[in-house]
Amino acid sequence: MKPNIKRIGWGALLGASLLAAPACNDLLDMEPVSQITPENYYTSADQLATYLNNYYNTFLQYPYNGSMYHESAYNDGLARSDRNTDIFVQGVNGNTTLFADNYWEVPSSKNLQSDYFANFRVCNHFFETVLPKYEAGEIAGDEALIKNYIGEMYFMRALCYFRALVVFGDFPIVTSVLPDKSEEIIEASKRAPRNEVARFILSDLDTAIDLLALRSKFSGQRLNREAALLFKSRVALFEGTFEKYHRGSGRVPGDANWPGATAVYNSGKTFDIDAEIVFFFTQAMAAAKEVADNAQLTANNHVINPAVGVTSGWNPYFEMFSQPSLAGVPEVLLWKEYNSSLSVKHDTPYRCKIGCGDGYTRTFVESFLMKDGKPIYASGDYQGDVSIDRAKAGRDERLQLFIWGESDLLDSDPASPMAGDLFAKPSITNTIDEARCITGYQPRKYYTYDYEQTTNDEVRGTNACPIFRTAEALLNYMEASYELNGSLDATARNYWTSLRSRADVSTDIDATIAATDLSREGDFGVYSGVVPVSATLYNIRRERMNELFSEGQRYTDLIRWRSFDRMITSKWIPEGVNFWDEMYLNYQVDANGNPVELIADGSDNAIVSSGSLSTYLRPYSRNMSATNELKDGYNWHEAYYLTPISIADMQYASPDNTKEGTYLYQNIYWPSTGGSHAEK
Repeated sequence: MKPNIKRIGWGALLGASLLAAPACNDLLDMEPVSQITPENYYTSADQLATYLNNYYNTFLQYPYNGSMYHESAYNDGLARSDRNTDIFVQGVNGNTTLFADNYWEVPSSKNLQSDYFANFRVCNHFFETVLPKYEAGEIAGDEALIKNYIGEMYFMRALCYFRALVVFGDFPIVTSVLPDKSEEIIEASKRAPRNEVARFILSDLDTAIDLLALRSKFSGQRLNREAALLFKSRVALFEGTFEKYHRGSGRVPGDANWPGATAVYNSGKTFDIDAEIVFFFTQAMAAAKEVADNAQLTANNHVINPAVGVTSGWNPYFEMFSQPSLAGVPEVLLWKEYNSSLSVKHDTPYRCKIGCGDGYTRTFVESFLMKDGKPIYASGDYQGDVSIDRAKAGRDERLQLFIWGESDLLDSDPASPMAGDLFAKPSITNTIDEARCITGYQPRKYYTYDYEQTTNDEVRGTNACPIFRTAEALLNYMEASYELNGSLDATARNYWTSLRSRADVSTDIDATIAATDLSREGDFGVYSGVVPVSATLYNIRRERMNELFSEGQRYTDLIRWRSFDRMITSKWIPEGVNFWDEMYLNYQVDANGNPVELIADGSDNAIVSSGSLSTYLRPYSRNMSATNELKDGYNWHEAYYLTPISIADMQYASPDNTKEGTYLYQNIYWPSTGGSHAEK
């Protein structure tokens, strides 16, 4: 029997769940495993599916930037998923915890047990209960479905472990449900070197790949074989580049200053990191190619705006990010459905329409190529940036489609009283913080021309959320093959030209590389550490950024490339639109024609940053008082590439209950005192 999931949003399943993961302070406080679900529950394929449904929202999360889905109701969802990077900023006051000096602290209380280990425990309980029943033939239902659901849990455990790998690096590998005995829990807390963790994740994904059905089985609404292959390529590429670019930093096993060397249980281990890097890049290429060779990229018909009266069917590429069902969009391997009748909705379209206290950066917008394939500084076609329309003119159509310009159509639906109106200008000066576009470059990706979803701020969005796309497989192969071989093979070139062709950019890749001046490129992908990469590799990274933006991958890309290093020695000031040359003239009167004073004096009452600082809008230099710790820009610390282990977790995982004797050694450049700041 095929479970009926067609019209059920995962959020609704979670809301009705009787099988939620335990939320406890530590493993010893958790309910007995038998209380997660009754032991006699797993007797049919339908029951396995229902159990798994409860964890889709819990487990499918990006490591840093929040959920893969439209997060809480009142925001612009995945549009902001690249926040805290060089291409997107969020919040009228910025992220002082991450980017202001000495804010990130070593936590005192536990967080590993109630979060990471609790999730692993759910997965391991499933395996310990289901696998014996499956092998004994005690689970009723279609054999292929049963195997598929077992494969889903292997995929989910891999997702959970990847999150731990990205956040902490070295991490304990736990594959069984631990008894409520402190000595066994402590023994299981030994951190495995990060390369072993990554290999474990790939092993789980290999098992999932063998068991999972194809995307077509559930029309992309359940985890599937192609998504597992894509995710495998993502994990392997992450680890290969991390080990390559962080080698010698103390964050890679075998480094002279690697903290894991102090753990007795690691004594005698040797590490051939060169071989590990080759292994991970090879794995990334193979997995990515299997997906990419069968990829069906969604067509872009090069229509940038719909006609008045047209709400759908006007550009398949734009609407891949803005339609209620993605079942018929093969490029999207996994997606989440929303359903108005079940009150599973979001506010993304409305927030993209009015502004949401965030915005893309000048750095990002300037990265897009002209249609002739040249950077803006090398092409005679570039019209400058005194308006957003001019900045977008003649450029990569991903820029034209997915960031609002003044002449873009705001409403086309005849149901809207504003049908035919143009966007006109971003909400830069809105005094309501959550309705302000703080950079002027306002997201249009995930917007819809269905007025029912953008009528007001009552959470009316029902467009689907894409989670895994085959376009990433093309990009993963391109990068992994170049990192491994130092050159572009024919397969990588073919993938690259297909992406550029869809964006209506010249497919002469070599001309782009020849015209690239790294000293004039502003995004962080130019660097790994403080050393610029080659022009070819940078352009591969550029393509990745321009294709996958607002899909939650930029932060982890910058982490694995070690690209935040540029902020260690000099602060980086986020900037937005060119406001003070001409654009400010559009903000001198309000909608009723009344004059507006553009206060830009650096005071607490300032609306925008001063033109004396820059003609470009500086969202965090609007207030220049001493209390604004980001007024002069963002900084970074070496320690921030990995998250500190909490003091309580260190003590909890210690045979003698001391920090010094712990099996959970602290990450490099973090002290072992609660409330302390990074050492470097």
